[in-house]
Amino acid sequence: MRIGELSRRTGVATRLLRYYEEQDLLHPDRSGNGYRSYPESAVARVRQIRGLLDSGLTTEMIRAILPYLCGSGRLVPSPGNVPPGTAALLQEHIDRIQARIDCLARNRDRLAAYLAAVGPDGG
Repeated sequence: MRIGELSRRTGVATRLLRYYEEQDLLHPDRSGNGYRSYPESAVARVRQIRGLLDSGLTTEMIRAILPYLCGSGRLVPSPGNVPPGTAALLQEHIDRIQARIDCLARNRDRLAAYLAAVGPDGG
């Protein structure tokens, strides 16, 4: 399929698809006239890339772990094949996610306490 069709099927702008290619996340074939040609599997790959970006991973991190992801989005259980640098990148991301969760939980608890104090039952 051409880039416009991939864009329509994934909801990702063609400009972003070209960027993913520049970042070595997508690898389309090129036809004789220079048009990009994507296999059917590119739809799932773009959706996976979007999901990883939405979770806060950078394209650098995605490029590092994408080879270890299988179709279901699980890490392939081959610890010997995951380079230490990749594992460190993932741990740093996990730590950032946990810090965000902790901050959100504190804010939720403070807002709930405030609402309880000023609400009809608390004030």
